[in-house]
Amino acid sequence: MTMMHTLNPTAEAAIDIDDVARLVTPEGERVADPDLDPWVADIDAEALRGLYRDMMLVRRIDTEGVALQRQGQLGLWAPCQGQEATQVGTARAFRSDDFVFPSYREIGVSFVRGAKPEDYVLAWRGEAHSTYNPYDIGTATPQIIIGAQSLHAVGYAMGIQRDGTDQVAAAYFGDGATSQGDVNEAMVFASSFRSPVVFVCTNNQWAISEPVTVQAKFPIAGRAPGFGIPSLRVDGNDVLACLAAMRWAVDNARRGSGPAFIEAVTYRMGPHTTSDDPTRYRDSDEVEKWRRRDPIARIEALLRSQDAFDDDFISDVAAQADKLGAEVRAATLGAVTRPPIAVFDNVYAEPHSGLAEQRDWYASYLEGFDSEQVAR
Repeated sequence: MTMMHTLNPTAEAAIDIDDVARLVTPEGERVADPDLDPWVADIDAEALRGLYRDMMLVRRIDTEGVALQRQGQLGLWAPCQGQEATQVGTARAFRSDDFVFPSYREIGVSFVRGAKPEDYVLAWRGEAHSTYNPYDIGTATPQIIIGAQSLHAVGYAMGIQRDGTDQVAAAYFGDGATSQGDVNEAMVFASSFRSPVVFVCTNNQWAISEPVTVQAKFPIAGRAPGFGIPSLRVDGNDVLACLAAMRWAVDNARRGSGPAFIEAVTYRMGPHTTSDDPTRYRDSDEVEKWRRRDPIARIEALLRSQDAFDDDFISDVAAQADKLGAEVRAATLGAVTRPPIAVFDNVYAEPHSGLAEQRDWYASYLEGFDSEQVAR
């Protein structure tokens, strides 16, 4: 197996953000790439406008989430600003019957898969374990344990093989997760069984406060071929390139050629979560450098160069963003806290005697408090 994009094996390219495949430059210029171009030959100006709209709506959800957490309405929030192209571009390549295993930052993936306004906030508010049925949108509950979802995705993909269908599974994780045993074990199984799974590494340069160069002296995408998995290192701020990369990877998996690996080189503009202060470990010049590579601004520039970015379109997107933002806020402020005993609901699909015993014990415990205290 070979990689679509040749990596430099002699240089410490992990810090070289331009050693990537791309189709749109940071300035918004469309450039050719013989490997990627065939996968997006159908994307015209109207389709680009759709990708732009997606990214704008995802950014609005993210902005609203941060504001709600700062106002005390959410316990925590994991911002995705700067990573919209990676999430939207890759997610738009899936079919509805594919199944995605995200980490806790893939707001854009959940959006594309069909999440509702309340699905973004109720778990962060502590109202539910998971705010959607995974099978309704083909997306697993966001994973907090770093890298664990890679094993889940491979297991699901092995199930696909046994079902004899042509679905594809995908796992999203950050650069930090590639140092975890789970991710490496997942790639061993995926390669050995030629499972229809795509690994998406969102290299946002920081694993909380550790820079990627601490754990990766060379491009992360270069690790996958060692497992027998073809890989591609792509500009994660280029939504068109991300769409092309995932279409290639999904096609590779769907036609029985086994797993594929994508490293999307992007940047986490905000904190790791709202409990983090990135000014303690990041240089402001670095942040500004990446701000000039904004994934939404570059598609706006491309659309303007094609005379496809007019006032009506701008107003329409703004109105949709305002509506979605208001719905996310309303879902948060209107949330009704369930009684404490409800923590046992939906733990198992069928009745379970052990769970029933625990529920009875907890009910007796709650009776030791007055009703007003329990409600709180």
